[in-house]
Amino acid sequence: MKPQQTYIAHFDLDAFFVSVERILDPSLVGKALILGGSRERGVVSTCSYEARKFGVRSAMPMARATALCPHAIVMKGTRGQYSKYSQWVTDIIAAKAPVFEKASIDEFYIDLTGMDRFFEPLQWTINLRQEIMETTGLPISFGLASGKMVAKMATNAAKPNGYLQVLPGCEQEFLGPLPVGEIPGVGEHMLKSLNALGIIKISDLAAFPVQLLEKYFGKYGELLALKATGAYTGTIHTTHESKSISTEHTFFENTADQDYLQAELLRMTEKLGFELREDQKMTRCVAVKIRYPDFSTHTKQVAIKSTSYDDEIIRVVRELFRQLYDGKQQVRLIGVRFSDLTAASVQTDIFENRVKKANLYAAIDGVKNRFGKGKLARGK
Repeated sequence: MKPQQTYIAHFDLDAFFVSVERILDPSLVGKALILGGSRERGVVSTCSYEARKFGVRSAMPMARATALCPHAIVMKGTRGQYSKYSQWVTDIIAAKAPVFEKASIDEFYIDLTGMDRFFEPLQWTINLRQEIMETTGLPISFGLASGKMVAKMATNAAKPNGYLQVLPGCEQEFLGPLPVGEIPGVGEHMLKSLNALGIIKISDLAAFPVQLLEKYFGKYGELLALKATGAYTGTIHTTHESKSISTEHTFFENTADQDYLQAELLRMTEKLGFELREDQKMTRCVAVKIRYPDFSTHTKQVAIKSTSYDDEIIRVVRELFRQLYDGKQQVRLIGVRFSDLTAASVQTDIFENRVKKANLYAAIDGVKNRFGKGKLARGK
């Protein structure tokens, strides 16, 4: 029986902190930007590609960086915003990906193995990248390959703001010409040792006897040999904590029927609201997505006061839809997403009896649990 082909996508937000700062202050676009300490103290956290052209690198002393690029703008960074944008991207990926790993604040792995029966992996990944960029405004690159390591190296080769697939069976062809220092896990000390053995490119490492690699580097020598041929795959480490829930509907026929669209938004909101209350969660962020027949996709989200009540959320959903929909085109797909989930609580409001509302929704959900979710719905 033929073994199943694996597909691993690696996403990396390009110069993530810099990109966020530029969204917050568009006047920074195109300028050399260094994030870290002051000009005199600290080290470089990250920098823009314009600064990298002058030799500035992460972890470099700020004094050295500013000497190399004296015209650069130096900032400490807006740290609270980085987590917000990272979670935004995470929510988009979580709503689409069958299995994914958030490796860092700006880096993700997605396992698409087995999904090639339903869609073409490269096109699916291109579509997801496009959705992330259109929704958040952040540039992002990806690599697609048969394993984590090659996918990550493909991303590095695709930067900035591009993508690259290494087809199955072409791993050595892709890896061979690259400097051996490009392999993840090969640090400065090991690179010097490899170069001393005449191993300059990854193709040199692939041709080097495994027994000698083990002699010089112990058990890691065998791992180096696997990495050199692209045979090292790695494992996707997933988290099962749900930080967002979403639903979407692709219409059998494109439609511009306002009543129908509003009814679908209400249905999806009630569905997600029921799931929130079942999980004893509340949402603090609501998003609506529209896709038109030309596959252009638009998403808009807004932060709200924590709630799990349909009547409060549907008002937000309808307003987001009103702002998004141009009223002229037919709609191919609409979707609703709740994110920034938090544990549910009942609080007394001076203007509204929250306890009474909580009891009402408990009764509604009880009917749905007993007779089915579709047996009770809000009137238009």
